[in-house]
Amino acid sequence: MSGLTREGFPRQHARTRRFTCGAPRDVKVADDGSRVLFLRSGSGDDPVNALWLLCPDTGDESLVADPASLPGTQDHGELPAAELARRERARESASGIVAYDALDDLSRACFAVDGRVFLVEVPAPGAPTGGPAGAGNVPGVEPGPSLARIVELPSSGDAFDPRLSPDGSSVAYVSGSSVHITGAGGDRRLVGGSTPTVSWGSAEFIAAEEMGRSRGHWWSPDGGRLLVARVDTVDVSEWWISSPVDPSAQPRVIRYPAAGSTNATVVLAVVGMDGTTTEVDWHVDGTFEYLAGVAWPVGGAPTVVAQTRDQRTLAVLEVDPATGATTEQARIVDDHWVDLVPGTPRLEDGAIVTVESRDGTNRLVVDRADGVAVSPDGLQVRSVAGLTGDGAVVVLASSDPLDVEVVQIAQDGATVLVAGGEGVRSAAVGGGVVVVSTATLEGSSMVVLPGGHVIASHAEEPVVRPRPTFHKVGDRSIRAAVLVPDGHDGSPLPVLLDPYGGPHAQRVQRARGQFLTSQWFADQGFAVVVADGRGTPGRGPAWERAVYGDLAAPALDDQVDALHGLAALDDRLDLGRVAIRGWSFGGYLAALAVLRRPDVFHAAIAGAPVTDWRLYDTHYTERYLGDPASEPENYARADLCAQAALLERPLLLIHGLADDNVVVAHTLQFSRALLEAGRSHRVLPLSGVTHMTPQPEVAENLLLMQLEFLREALVPTG
Repeated sequence: MSGLTREGFPRQHARTRRFTCGAPRDVKVADDGSRVLFLRSGSGDDPVNALWLLCPDTGDESLVADPASLPGTQDHGELPAAELARRERARESASGIVAYDALDDLSRACFAVDGRVFLVEVPAPGAPTGGPAGAGNVPGVEPGPSLARIVELPSSGDAFDPRLSPDGSSVAYVSGSSVHITGAGGDRRLVGGSTPTVSWGSAEFIAAEEMGRSRGHWWSPDGGRLLVARVDTVDVSEWWISSPVDPSAQPRVIRYPAAGSTNATVVLAVVGMDGTTTEVDWHVDGTFEYLAGVAWPVGGAPTVVAQTRDQRTLAVLEVDPATGATTEQARIVDDHWVDLVPGTPRLEDGAIVTVESRDGTNRLVVDRADGVAVSPDGLQVRSVAGLTGDGAVVVLASSDPLDVEVVQIAQDGATVLVAGGEGVRSAAVGGGVVVVSTATLEGSSMVVLPGGHVIASHAEEPVVRPRPTFHKVGDRSIRAAVLVPDGHDGSPLPVLLDPYGGPHAQRVQRARGQFLTSQWFADQGFAVVVADGRGTPGRGPAWERAVYGDLAAPALDDQVDALHGLAALDDRLDLGRVAIRGWSFGGYLAALAVLRRPDVFHAAIAGAPVTDWRLYDTHYTERYLGDPASEPENYARADLCAQAALLERPLLLIHGLADDNVVVAHTLQFSRALLEAGRSHRVLPLSGVTHMTPQPEVAENLLLMQLEFLREALVPTG
């Protein structure tokens, strides 16, 4: 790194965990609207989260639980393996209280710190607290209105995913491969055993990584039973994650379901408090393979969301908890795949709420008996945030893919804009209260409606100020943004494409966080281009499904078309010096670009790229490419290793050796293919680093080393 000075942004970006420290998050609203709970750390570089309470009427905040005050937790002991895996699946880089569960009225909550279980009484907003953490109060004893005490419950010491019983007297949690119950009567194992490949109460890898289901146990409304997932990985392939920097360390085994291979076997059982189990027939004679969702609503029967292996059929099943028999309540079918939309499907007052592809739009559908789409054409519904007391549905939706708005939709189709305009929003709903989090190009805020009270953020202000200009380019009106150095004189600049470019993620949105790193690269002397091509969300089902059967050509073609379309509008873009960088799918796209289009791209940085889709997981890969046994041509056309001999441009490959999502074999096999083809390239292995590169030192220097590579690769010609 000779001649390279340390810039302010890379260090700040790493130190603040991408500016997530100090920002409020994980908001819950009481079902009666009386309380708002959220997590937040104390400063912009403090990763340790505490639990906070806000009064919706006054906006007053009070500290509910501070991990620093919990006896014996200051040392931050070793986390349970299941919790480490959960954090990796959730891309969680914080510490302290990183997740919590609570009663519907938020009067009690539970959480785990360092594998220990804690129960906290949440006072009514404005009520005096009852004393320091750890004092008094026994689970099962009705609290007084001013009591705000924290109690550590007996546990195994490796607790993971604690869930509070509906009466607030007990907590169910996962310990190793078993489910435990703890409370006033002590701690006991409810279900589970010693079979090495069997676990109870946890989500399997595929559910947590790809399906949005991060849990594996659910209380019944009366607190007398649990629905528990039993996962058996005996037939799932064994892969190994080693630590080459420590040859004495034993490799860690993982069970990875690669495309076309066997998934974990997931059984769902109703478990009584005496440990008796009744298996739920959710597979329906083998029709369904994926357990996509589970709920046990108050006043209703348990429901299961099940999906077929090819993902073209999704069903909502009602469960008889006495027998385990299921009755199909709804079925959604799609010629390509059925999307798993957050917050759906759900049963409310006899009506089933789903989001389905209808007439070119992802539309809200209420009551599958009639199949009524209640949201308008052109409003792309992204998720369901919750329901109001009168049956209206609060959704996150886009009429322009650059923005996400909060919209309330009645069952007769009447719509009310709760929070809209430029920016990207999320929402939490309860008892007539909506907490809206908004990210714009000016920054982020979190507001409680009605009332307009702002939840304070301690996040640092970035030292860079993104100034993207937005465009629609090409025959397909590709959404793209361009960033240039602050105060640039208008002379030609080397170009850096900085996409993700694939399913599930957008980059081109009116939100500052999308462009912080891009602006930093721009400030180093680049014109940075960010484009969302086919396959990215926000533009409707046809746009997303355009990559079906081919994850390579549509995504790459759209990056090229966006670049050329922008260059025709802006002569600052020097098409003689063009590089591309990306991570994960973006890394795949970057490597693909220099292989297939060396006439356009002169250098690439590929971070954690999927180089052979046969080595990526079943649920993601088969959705787009099908079964490799029956559709091998889809995998062949997307395989980077088979195209290694095409490389004639500088390529830097970066990969974490501890990555259990896109395993390092992708980069190593590609590097071997490049070497065998006599193609020069660089490989930067990151020891002890996973897919999300959480280590601040790694994150900082990784940006600086990429900058150095780009400067070397894009030397001005002439």
